[in-house]
Amino acid sequence: MAKFDVVFEGGGAKGSAFAGAITALNAAGHTTRRLIGTSAGAITATLAAVGYTPQEMLTAVNEKLNGKPRFASFMDHVVASDFTLEQRDASDTMHTLESLHIPMVASNVVLRALMETPLYPTLFSIVECGGIYAGVAFFNWLVEKLGVKGIGPTATLASAFAQTQVDLSVVASDTTDMEMLVLNHRTAPDLPLAWAVRMSMSIPMVWREVVWDASWGTYRGRTKTGNVVVDGGVLSNFPIRLIAESVPEIMGDTDPNGALNLGLLLDEKLPVPGEPAKPPAVSSQLRVVQRLTRLMDTMMGAQDNQEIRDHASEICHLPVQGYGTTEFDMPDDKLQALVSAGQAALEAHLSGRGLLSMAASGKGTPGI
Repeated sequence: MAKFDVVFEGGGAKGSAFAGAITALNAAGHTTRRLIGTSAGAITATLAAVGYTPQEMLTAVNEKLNGKPRFASFMDHVVASDFTLEQRDASDTMHTLESLHIPMVASNVVLRALMETPLYPTLFSIVECGGIYAGVAFFNWLVEKLGVKGIGPTATLASAFAQTQVDLSVVASDTTDMEMLVLNHRTAPDLPLAWAVRMSMSIPMVWREVVWDASWGTYRGRTKTGNVVVDGGVLSNFPIRLIAESVPEIMGDTDPNGALNLGLLLDEKLPVPGEPAKPPAVSSQLRVVQRLTRLMDTMMGAQDNQEIRDHASEICHLPVQGYGTTEFDMPDDKLQALVSAGQAALEAHLSGRGLLSMAASGKGTPGI
């Protein structure tokens, strides 16, 4: 059986297909050496790194909250209490109000009144924090899931590696220094694991940006305090070159022949068996979210094309046509079809590389 370095592409809710792919990989008896992920891929890579089985991942994905998929709660609207007094006082909104010199009314009183209205906190969040949704629900969910495997809420990339001995890298984008960040125990040892993943999934203008805290230390020896970090897909949604090329200071000085490469690509051109080939329903979302989602889908889909061509034989295309990046509230049957398609796709890929045993195909594959 083989050992793989695995790259998981970003793609939001479409990333549920990864659970099926990992099921097929495990059923074939293969193992992993390094796990690298962007956005949704970072979530999957992290859960796998801390010990989640594919079935446990599916259980987490299928979790319900008040009768609805818990993933749907990740689109959590901000409220006034999400912003500290310091954030309000330092905001462009406050500076604008102060410049207006409204007679007999203090600027902070006006801002406080605006914050108590239903929509203004969202507008404030877009202007001041670069996102519509708070991202608190996702962060709390991730901390909870890490805790199940004994990874504490403040565990850093270094301490998590010491505990799991799994080489995990999470990709994010630093918009302050205009730099792709590959976050792991070598490059950012003091960065909390949960915050690394939160950075990687911060789709611009959808979820609030993450500002690097001084307590998180440095990145490759350089200070990042105060820098704004967003979704890794902005610069590289499918960073297969990280395992295809030798970059020891980032990815470690590992034996280039010690593992095979496997890229898991979410392919919007491939239909999911049993699902109609049509765009996902987005009528329940704000129009601005629909626009941003389409923009991000287009941008992410255009990234890394040369690397995809260069490593075509090492890439498994997972069907996700008709599924949206922020479609976290998809029905159970649609989710089931996506996961099953991911499993079948990787079985076919392994078979094409002569790496799928008879016992791991067909009826020998564990059910989803």
